Amino acid sequence: MKRVSVLVGAGSIGQAIIRRVSAGKHIVLADYSEQNVKCAAKTLEDAGFECSTVKCDLGSKEDILKLVECATRTGEITNVVNAAGVSPSQAPVSEILRVDLYGTSVLLEEFGKVIAEGGSGVIISSQSGHRLPALPQEQNEALASAPVDELLELPFLKKINDTLEAYQYSKRCNVLRVMFEATRWGRRGATINSISPGIIITPLANDELHGPRKDGYLKMIEGMPARRAGTPDEVGDMAEFLMSSRGRFISGADFLIDGGCTASYWYGDLQYLKKTH
Repeated sequence: MKRVSVLVGAGSIGQAIIRRVSAGKHIVLADYSEQNVKCAAKTLEDAGFECSTVKCDLGSKEDILKLVECATRTGEITNVVNAAGVSPSQAPVSEILRVDLYGTSVLLEEFGKVIAEGGSGVIISSQSGHRLPALPQEQNEALASAPVDELLELPFLKKINDTLEAYQYSKRCNVLRVMFEATRWGRRGATINSISPGIIITPLANDELHGPRKDGYLKMIEGMPARRAGTPDEVGDMAEFLMSSRGRFISGADFLIDGGCTASYWYGDLQYLKKTH
């Protein structure tokens, strides 16, 4: 049986992570875009990795179940990385909740049923989840542990009509769901954690930094302690630690990797963003 790493979302951050944990393993690459997943597979294969590809809509339970079947048929699943999702500027409220909130929750549950003993997973969330104020405990519990097929029917989610708020709730849900699923993954001897990146230079972020909204981005970068954007490799380094033997005592946790942006948002030079966020 081969050892298998699964990557959902074939962008820069996902590739940076999967390269660090997949030497000698078979990588199952999944993405909504067939072009993206084939391009990522070629890049990884040219670097010496063995890959297969699956077209997968993260917001579709049917697609996720097909992905699980494909991965288990290939071998023993030792690593799962979810770096897929849509942003507030890319999609309406319903799509953000369907993909980022519901889809990630389904993925956590389904791969938690098949992850190998000693396996590990990482969910890429976002600093945006840390920009929501404290939620009522009943909302926390519902986001963490409601049956996945009931998540989108939660009354407080149905009241959301702003894409940024939908994204923030989705990313808060990711973190809470990871905590809940860590108890299930733990029964199989596996760990699961989330990482919440800030501004990381990917092709999409680079477009923003050179587009019409660049001034807002540059002002945000200048106002945070690091005074620079991050790189996919820095997120990859954190994920590699969490998924290695050195990270076995860490599960159900979330790690901000944002150059201090969230700290500055709440208490520093970026407090002006609270008016619009």
